[in-house]
Amino acid sequence: MSIFHFEDDITLENDYVCMRALEAADLEHFIPFAIHEPELWKYSLVQASGKENMQRYVDFAISKRQEKDSYPFIVFDKKKNRYAGSTRFYDYQEKHNTVQLGYTWYGADFQGTHVNRNCKYLLLEFAFEHLKVERVEFRADYTNKKSIQAMKSIGCVEEGVLRSNCAAHKNGRRDSIILSILKDEWFSTVKSNLIANLKKYE
Repeated sequence: MSIFHFEDDITLENDYVCMRALEAADLEHFIPFAIHEPELWKYSLVQASGKENMQRYVDFAISKRQEKDSYPFIVFDKKKNRYAGSTRFYDYQEKHNTVQLGYTWYGADFQGTHVNRNCKYLLLEFAFEHLKVERVEFRADYTNKKSIQAMKSIGCVEEGVLRSNCAAHKNGRRDSIILSILKDEWFSTVKSNLIANLKKYE
């Protein structure tokens, strides 16, 4: 088992994407998404539509890194030479050797492209081969079928649904689906399948 050093400046990259630690100054890269693509946060528990909400979103993400709970990244698409969105590790449990992967969003121009799978490969590789965690967990709004399908397509296994487990925006509540990838699954099938899938972008 390794330990997540939250104070480190981590960069994960390949020929297609680059993820680096989110900084306060990165707000400027997110403002266009906040203003022009409010639908990105339809299913999110943390709303970021509009400049003020995005400011709170970035501040919250950075504060959770300081608390050693989360490690947020800003995502850069090398093919389009533009910032694409954000993702993060969160709820890191050193005792249980697990981490969650989520808070992922990409602008409309980057959805359904090479971005998500390349990011997921790099993040999972870091989690299982550097942090040496036993399990990576994913959660999503149960009605967000597009996101659920994307998670299953990279090898996530559905575990079940937590009914009305958390408050949602607009004073509602949501059911959350739980998926995961285990260490043995990563090394036996998920990693090789992801690598094979990424080759179509070469």
